[in-house]
Amino acid sequence: MTAIEFSPYDYRIHEDPYPTYARMRAEAPLYRNDEFDFWALSRHEDVVAAFRNLDVFSNANGVSLDPSAYGPHAHRTMSLLATDPPVHTRMRSIVSKTFTPKKIGALEGRIREITLEHLEPALDGGSFDFIDDLAGRVPMDVISELVGVPTADRAELRRLADLLVHREEGTYDVTPAGFEAAIALFAYYDELMRDRRANPRDDLTTELLTTDYDGERLTDEEINAFLFLLVVAGNETTTKLLGNAWFWAWTNPDERAKPFADPARVHDWVEETLRYDGSTQMVLRTVKSPIEVHGTELGVGERVFLVIGSANRDERVFDRPGDYDLDRVTSDLLAFGSGRHFCLGALLARLETRVVLDELLRRVTDYDIDPEGARRVHSANVRGFAHLPTTVVPR
Repeated sequence: MTAIEFSPYDYRIHEDPYPTYARMRAEAPLYRNDEFDFWALSRHEDVVAAFRNLDVFSNANGVSLDPSAYGPHAHRTMSLLATDPPVHTRMRSIVSKTFTPKKIGALEGRIREITLEHLEPALDGGSFDFIDDLAGRVPMDVISELVGVPTADRAELRRLADLLVHREEGTYDVTPAGFEAAIALFAYYDELMRDRRANPRDDLTTELLTTDYDGERLTDEEINAFLFLLVVAGNETTTKLLGNAWFWAWTNPDERAKPFADPARVHDWVEETLRYDGSTQMVLRTVKSPIEVHGTELGVGERVFLVIGSANRDERVFDRPGDYDLDRVTSDLLAFGSGRHFCLGALLARLETRVVLDELLRRVTDYDIDPEGARRVHSANVRGFAHLPTTVVPR
């Protein structure tokens, strides 16, 4: 049998990682990649344990293997994702005030309005690109409204965010265009903060500038990093989740029929997509205290991927994990992590995805996708589509 080959930069993995994940779970639950100097945990039980063991598995060097994003400087772009307590505790206590269930729930009406602003023109022609014309626009507009980004600036911020996550084949870091995009985003948010200091508004930027934790406020660098993180974590991942839901329902017509017959099943559509093919496939941790895993001693400084995409397909937890099944129980899914670093934006991502799919069900009886025109994003951490040409049958 051939050796297992797994790398987050491999285009083959981007196209379909799941056969490789299955072999890793069966043959190498602690997988070693010498070329890029990392280990990988692929079983559900191991991934959960690592998420919750903050004494051993640290976020302080970031969650990405990219050289530009890994190391003690990672918090400058990845914000609280690249921090451990007590820094993480302080930051999360401040920013979480915007992401309470009550505040997120109150956004639903506006999310529906934003969805229709993009959906209705897309449906007029009968055919559209699900990503370009809808899924790529709604999450960015929602985050932009939260942050206070004017409508006129949102398309450019979306373009910059796309450049940030794209990886050229054979390269292992942010592209030159991605670096320029990062600089432009930081400059944009610096200017936005200056404006909000002079002209406070009812938005997240103003709230971050004025909220404190035990008398201590976030620094400008911390606020900029958090706003930068939202562009990627709050935009790209939800865009890809929407595209994955649309694609896998199309691929599985019997499952697609369930929400089309009963729109209340949209919840199941979202949750099974999160399990079956979530947009966040893996996150990195750094070992800060020695630990033995599957008979191997991991020393301080070792880098370990927690492969969420594999854990969500673990046959030890999910029956028939390779089947896309809207009737299954998904309570053990790990799409948003587990423990103290559970994704702050999980409620918002689920709400946005549900609203977009719900509005589609109200206006469409069925749809088709052109597989020849479908194109995947090539990213080390995020899985999904860059293009999904779609033709709909209107109600």
